[in-house]
Amino acid sequence: MTIGELIEKLGGKLVHGNAAAEITGVNEREHASTTELVFAEDAETAAEALKSRAGAVVLKTGMNAGNASMAVIEIDQPKLWFARAAKMLRPKIGCEWIHETAVVGEGAMLATGVTVGAHALIGKNAVVGDGTRIDAGSMIGEGVRILSDCHIYPRVVIYPGTFIGNRVIVHAGCVLGADGFGYVRDAKTGAYTQFPQQGTLVIEDDVEIGANSTIDRGALGETRIRRGAKFDNLVHVAHNCDIGEDVVIAAQTGISGSSTVGNGAVIAGQVGIGDHAHVGPGVILGGQAGVFSGSTVTNDGLKPGTVHWGTPARPLREVLREQATLARMAKKRGPGTID
Repeated sequence: MTIGELIEKLGGKLVHGNAAAEITGVNEREHASTTELVFAEDAETAAEALKSRAGAVVLKTGMNAGNASMAVIEIDQPKLWFARAAKMLRPKIGCEWIHETAVVGEGAMLATGVTVGAHALIGKNAVVGDGTRIDAGSMIGEGVRILSDCHIYPRVVIYPGTFIGNRVIVHAGCVLGADGFGYVRDAKTGAYTQFPQQGTLVIEDDVEIGANSTIDRGALGETRIRRGAKFDNLVHVAHNCDIGEDVVIAAQTGISGSSTVGNGAVIAGQVGIGDHAHVGPGVILGGQAGVFSGSTVTNDGLKPGTVHWGTPARPLREVLREQATLARMAKKRGPGTID
């Protein structure tokens, strides 16, 4: 793809170089070749990028490129432009074949351009949309619907009744639509009986789910992962949760049943969220933060970008003040003092 074609699709301004120059991929500054693209967001990294062998560099608008020996593209968000260009330049994996060991159930419908890998299983009456790829060993349950241009990596299990939108990426080892952890205890005998787990799981467009993550179906209603949400590896979302648009969740986070996360929230690693909890739009939860069952965390009255931390999660500045106060009290009492 030429630089001109990239700019036509992604925007930006070519301030130096030839629009007809071919770009074959992206790379880091130290290893870029003469047909690859690099980026920089500040003066220091821009100086390094301009000394590299790269064929083109993406810089922040107004940054002085000096006497560049390569093509220079200006845009307000160079890293974002670079990431989108990388996606466009990535070689496409061959599609439109079904491995001889794959099993396609009765009534299943596979659209054009679908790939099904070795030992994958497509259940009865499942639907797989145009250009979707099902990799080796994955199991797509009865009646599952997967729309267009999705990639289901190896050993994914998708339970019956799950719906997956367009351009969804599900990495290896994920389990989608399993029964939620819901039981009713007999007060007399102590025995547990499973509460019905017969709802659905809906995953909207442009979601990405990291390896070995698990998302449970609703108990009687639905679990919903909304458009553009991104999950790291080893994330668990329990039954009846609603995860908002463009939410980012890092590894080893667990969200208990019937909780909600608002649009644009950021949840760091090892966060624990109790059942029936509510995390508001745009909230940032720092690593290992805890949200108690039934509680609400919002940004009301706080500056945008405020980080919530600790258990129970509260604004970071508040937590740090508490810790400083405790440290002063401990120092005042002296070492080894025990009541």
